[in-house]
Amino acid sequence: MPGWDITLRLSKRVAGVFLLLGIAICAATQSGPPAQPASPQTESKPADAQTGAAPPAAPDNSQRPSSQNSSQDEGALIIRKDVDEVLLHATVIDSRERIVTDLDKSAFSVFEDGKPQTIISFRHEDVPVAMAIVIDNSGSMREKRNKVNQAALNLVRSSNPKDQVCIVNFNDEYYLDQDFTNDLLKLKDALEKINASGGTALYEAVVASADHLRRNAQLEKKVLFVVTDGEDNASLETLEQAVKQLQGENSPAVYAIGILGEEEHPKRARRALEIIADRTGGLAFFPKTLNEVDEISSTVARDIRNQYTIGYKPTNPRGTGGFRSVRVEAKAKGHGKMTVRTKSGYYAGPQGIETLHRAN
Repeated sequence: MPGWDITLRLSKRVAGVFLLLGIAICAATQSGPPAQPASPQTESKPADAQTGAAPPAAPDNSQRPSSQNSSQDEGALIIRKDVDEVLLHATVIDSRERIVTDLDKSAFSVFEDGKPQTIISFRHEDVPVAMAIVIDNSGSMREKRNKVNQAALNLVRSSNPKDQVCIVNFNDEYYLDQDFTNDLLKLKDALEKINASGGTALYEAVVASADHLRRNAQLEKKVLFVVTDGEDNASLETLEQAVKQLQGENSPAVYAIGILGEEEHPKRARRALEIIADRTGGLAFFPKTLNEVDEISSTVARDIRNQYTIGYKPTNPRGTGGFRSVRVEAKAKGHGKMTVRTKSGYYAGPQGIETLHRAN
């Protein structure tokens, strides 16, 4: 999306001339006020999947459209918040693993780096989300993609109808095959771009997709839905580096499905997905059969649509930077022990998701 930055600079002398001319013209004519110039129009263009363009930013504008704020929401809900406010999207679970949906603001306590924080905003409603569906397209997924695609579409059908969804397919490269839309036919077409081959650059695909959400999504709430069947074997960065980038401000929660076996490598893959999901406030699932994947997608949709949004201003100024650990507790009469799931922390200040570079 090209940026528009038009700045008009006039010297005082030239400005005075224009002012006098304007007065003379107004005196000589009784015409109405001049028409306002039309605002420049912009159009969002997805990356070209056929050329291998990836969702994240590249070092120059020819590789990735720059993000641009706009007051035109085109029917989508845009949530604007105080720049100093930290927003947490939290799911509350009781001792029987049921989602708790009847709590008010007084039930919650927020701690940053162990210090209590004052909650300044609170809501519990089904708001639309910006979601990236990130699907493993490596060779080992060839026989699994049809059921995985069905589950992904079921997730969209079960979610808020105003959600904005993009599709990223990845193997040892990653491709934005459909930019943000809620058109099921377009999403279906993107999911069916199956060319199962190559390795698994899971970490790069996840970080790239999160970057695309953070930079280009208009909706405040963001989610990654990731499906893979193996361990990362093609990324240029480590799990630790990927998790750090996923904990930047305004980053999405990750819901992951690992279709894994029992040998040693999948155990490491399982651990990686658990860490990514836990640190970002999402969930990791490990179905025993492909038939369970569709049911899991419905569980994810239900989880996303029943979250509380809690905002607070940190007592430690965000400009100081660094990592901030976050903990949320919930207590209320009539409820037993409750667990609150949200992101475990964030990097304050300029720290955020970095642009990825792939070596040639």
